[in-house]
Amino acid sequence: MAEASPPIPTCDSQSARQGRVISEINSSLLPYLGRIFNAHAGPNKTWQRDQIISFLHHRQADKVTEASADISAKEELDFSGFLQYMTSNAANALAPPEETDFSWPLSSYYISSSHNTYLTGNQLNSDSDADAYKNVLLRGCRCVEIDVWDGDESDSESDSSDSSDTDSAGEKKKAAKGASRKQRIASKFPRSLTNRLEKTSLGSKVTTQKDGNLAAGDTSSEKQEPKAVAVEPRVLHGYTLTKEVSFRDVCETIGKYAFVVSDLPVIVSLEVHCNSQQQEMMVEIMHDSWGEFLLAKPGADAQNLPAPGDLRRKILVKVKYVAPGASPSADEEDAKDHLPPEAQADPKAPAKKPSKIIQTLSALGIYTRGVSFKSLTQPEASMPTHIFSLSESGVEETHDKYAQLLFEHNKKYMMRAYPSGMRIQSSNLDPPVFWRKGIQIVALNWQKWDEGMMLNEGMFANTGGYVLKPVGYRGEKTAVEAAANMAPPAILYHTLDLKITVFAAQDLPLPHKDDKASGFKPYVKVELHTEPPHTLLASKHEDARAKEGEYKARTHTQKGLHPDFKSEVLAFEHVGGVVPELAFVRFLVKDDEIGRDDLAAWACVRLDRLRSGYRFVRLFNTKGALSNGILLVKVEKTLS
Repeated sequence: MAEASPPIPTCDSQSARQGRVISEINSSLLPYLGRIFNAHAGPNKTWQRDQIISFLHHRQADKVTEASADISAKEELDFSGFLQYMTSNAANALAPPEETDFSWPLSSYYISSSHNTYLTGNQLNSDSDADAYKNVLLRGCRCVEIDVWDGDESDSESDSSDSSDTDSAGEKKKAAKGASRKQRIASKFPRSLTNRLEKTSLGSKVTTQKDGNLAAGDTSSEKQEPKAVAVEPRVLHGYTLTKEVSFRDVCETIGKYAFVVSDLPVIVSLEVHCNSQQQEMMVEIMHDSWGEFLLAKPGADAQNLPAPGDLRRKILVKVKYVAPGASPSADEEDAKDHLPPEAQADPKAPAKKPSKIIQTLSALGIYTRGVSFKSLTQPEASMPTHIFSLSESGVEETHDKYAQLLFEHNKKYMMRAYPSGMRIQSSNLDPPVFWRKGIQIVALNWQKWDEGMMLNEGMFANTGGYVLKPVGYRGEKTAVEAAANMAPPAILYHTLDLKITVFAAQDLPLPHKDDKASGFKPYVKVELHTEPPHTLLASKHEDARAKEGEYKARTHTQKGLHPDFKSEVLAFEHVGGVVPELAFVRFLVKDDEIGRDDLAAWACVRLDRLRSGYRFVRLFNTKGALSNGILLVKVEKTLS
């Protein structure tokens, strides 16, 4: 059994609340810490004040204003005091976020975002659960998604971008088409899935005949008595085996947990597939559940996006924009009259199709008005409050043709990117690829702890879910600055030299479903995630799929839960084109096996928050929970 040091007192109550203080140091780490201490100690085995200050400033690159100020004020430090410092948050490899200026427009921030938030697993047959919203909100997510469908079993196939279809003949034809589609889909499932199918959103549309074949619901059966209570809208992934959850439950959960860990605004992205009556019910439910969290209706359209600091404890509804006065029955000839003022000024602007989103629902989208993307020069692209939503392939296509225009658009206006529909297992795209294009809302599948979610954790850890974009990625802060028409600041690129010495680890978690520590053969892999400047990407294709870092290095393999990595050095030299706020260092502890090496633990730190000096890296397990595992390293970082 590994020898352990005596319990070490925690440095402060905040550290204790965060669960980030190390209570014990075992024999794999103690010799290294002893050597570090003795290298700076005098003959009496203590540090005097000048030695303390020298260590903090020259080895650790710490500021006295940080947590290390506790020991910087001491006249003398013994080994026990040194251990107390090293096991506190003051020696965490992850620096706390700098105080953020929340007075810039919304478009100047990256926002921690979730895709298909209601799902607990894959995109095809996992459960939907209102608690999924609780989980992501408590983890710092600030943009959630709700797919809303009719709750009256009519299963409206309308889409928020479709034109209205009002005649009864059309409705009957549509219903028949929908039924046949459901029958075709159902017939593709093996009989073993029939029971599960009947309990899902798709299964409610089909019945099992005596011969075992699935058929559309029998419309010749006797009419049922009218329901006494109206059925409310539901949340689900349409035409899949995923189970549904009520829209009210989702809204109530959001209202309860939206501002528990952060008071910064929450954006609720609605994908609406409901008829007009159900949309009216949606509006009522959102008012019931969110009340004063909803924004008051403004007297006039906003000419500029507000700052998140001015929207604290507010829920912003992102929903398809319908201009005032437009209606589902509006003639296309008149639709152009209902464009926003900016679009009306363009004589070539095409007439808009009538929308199926009702006015009372659309009116909730005050600063986040969803607009169907056609091009970066469409009339609505100049409306200050619009937001485009593009799939990862849509972003890639737009970037390939109009890289600079896309980047400039995203300085001033909002954009959301979401994963491809082909990601059935809820894998994630590579978010820095999209952040580098200036996209504020990069929606991820939070139920999948893959590379994409690790990088998201590196970006937003302890930030409240909003991160100010780097210099050169933001537009003007105020209308006055915009009117001045000053030259925008340039992006600041650096050349990086990074050296990480890996000493030892303790209490490493085992890979998922592995319970034999005796066969655990860990090694540490370090990846540097960074890319060339966006201006070079017009000629260099950048894959939007999740991928490993361009720069990577690993240690030799060791044994056990408390391995000694023998001070191995992993170096990344003369790496150019680095934007520290958009570069990430990912630590992976893997099990060296035949075939694929299973992940045991990980950490991801944004480069500008990676502290220099002797540090402990706190490791997460494969389920995204902070483990007891720690890695002792020395970080040497130079940016020029």
